[in-house]
Amino acid sequence: MRVFEFIGIVVLAFIALLVLLFVRRWVIVRGGGTIELSFRISTMVNGRGWAPGIGRFVDDELWWYRMFSFSFRPRRVLSRRDLTVEGRRQPDGPERLALPADWMIVRCTGRRAPVEIAMAHSTLTGFLSWIEAAPPGAASTHLAAS
Repeated sequence: MRVFEFIGIVVLAFIALLVLLFVRRWVIVRGGGTIELSFRISTMVNGRGWAPGIGRFVDDELWWYRMFSFSFRPRRVLSRRDLTVEGRRQPDGPERLALPADWMIVRCTGRRAPVEIAMAHSTLTGFLSWIEAAPPGAASTHLAAS
């Protein structure tokens, strides 16, 4: 009987963790202003390092939360005052397996270092509008032709 109790506890713990992930996502998206996007967290291997997540627009910042995390704090915070869009491109090579087919990759530079963000083509339009709507006096933002 002890084996069944152990299995029941493990299954119950697994279900509790799944419920926590769904509650966390609900808390993040309930305020609105969220998009699905992937963030390239590692460039060690060409075409790899993409992590799915949720982006949330909060004032002049984009808060990025990892999809499969229990933290209620954003993993990355990008300020549009410091963000400049360098260009955009289609996923190629191994990226085509990691990202949905209709997504675009946007390369941006910020105060720290270059970042790559992948999002749906329809979401990209809103993201670029948000970048261009920076208040007066903010860093110059531009989109390089690609």
